[in-house]
Amino acid sequence: MPITYTSGEQIEVYRFSFPVTIGVPLAALVLQAYIPKYFPGFAVYVDLPLLVTIFFAMARRNPIAGLFTGAIIGLVQDMLGHNPIGIYGMAKTVVGYLASSLGVKLDVENPGARFLVTLGFYVVHSAVYFAIARYMVSMRQSWSWPHGILAGLVNAFIGVLLYFMLDRFKQRT
Repeated sequence: MPITYTSGEQIEVYRFSFPVTIGVPLAALVLQAYIPKYFPGFAVYVDLPLLVTIFFAMARRNPIAGLFTGAIIGLVQDMLGHNPIGIYGMAKTVVGYLASSLGVKLDVENPGARFLVTLGFYVVHSAVYFAIARYMVSMRQSWSWPHGILAGLVNAFIGVLLYFMLDRFKQRT
């Protein structure tokens, strides 16, 4: 499953209907807020809003759209959580921008590339979140590489499955 470079003429840019654009991130946010009440370990290892951010950013392949997608999903996630508003917003903004920028350069349609990209962006998201929470907001945070890698692998596996389900909603531009 090689990651290949694609030229500008080969890139498929997708759009989504309005209900999908609003409904899928909203569903991910609601699930992320309510599933941990019944399964406490879920929030420790899975970040559905991040996976949705990565999917939409890579599919649209527009850095500005990816930036805004990440910012909006992250800010709504902040509002539903207990942390200061803006931490997830900033972290997902960075990931949305980078994912859409990478989507322009690489073929991110095969499962291997999706797995590796999601794993990498989970680590980037965690690092940005950690830096903002610890150094800008002065929250008590600790970094654990084994936990980060395990959570990244879990998110990457779930992400590949989720991306195949969400591929049905893509519309070519």
